[in-house]
Amino acid sequence: MLPIIIAVLVVLGLGGFVARRATSHLGKGKRAPDFVVQAALGGEVQSFRLKDALTKGAVVLYFYPKSFTSGCTVEAHAFSAAVPEFAGLGATVVGISGDDIETQKKFSTQECQSAFLVASDPGLTIGKQYDVALAPGVPNRTSYVIAPDGTIAEAFTSMFQPQEHVQKTLAAVRALANR
Repeated sequence: MLPIIIAVLVVLGLGGFVARRATSHLGKGKRAPDFVVQAALGGEVQSFRLKDALTKGAVVLYFYPKSFTSGCTVEAHAFSAAVPEFAGLGATVVGISGDDIETQKKFSTQECQSAFLVASDPGLTIGKQYDVALAPGVPNRTSYVIAPDGTIAEAFTSMFQPQEHVQKTLAAVRALANR
């Protein structure tokens, strides 16, 4: 679906929009906007608030375009496998997309292997605050590591390298832990 959206944007002469959006995100040192969102873990819905999670340690907040697409599934599997290491460093992992909560309930069990929360942001209200809106209802693949003080310690955007998001965020969480 996402390649189709990008192709349509290019045909409509909005290819520059796609190119510009390829690297947009909030930068290191910026304050991460607080938010409350519905999220699923193991098929169960719960409320997630960034500010509350930061009292326990760093938060890895990763935006992905669409549940059950190939790149997003690869990324979910990679984050699932790395959750024990993130947790050992005191970090919480949360994925977020424009999908509705019913889709996230399924994605949380099937692809995220009930290892971490996946949140629903259908209007990209949160995605816009984090400067990741790629197209209506579709966030760019962007990962943030948010330090316990609420500042962004790492930000990485790359649509076509889903596994690299796990490597980069894990390195940033390790660096925070070693401070």
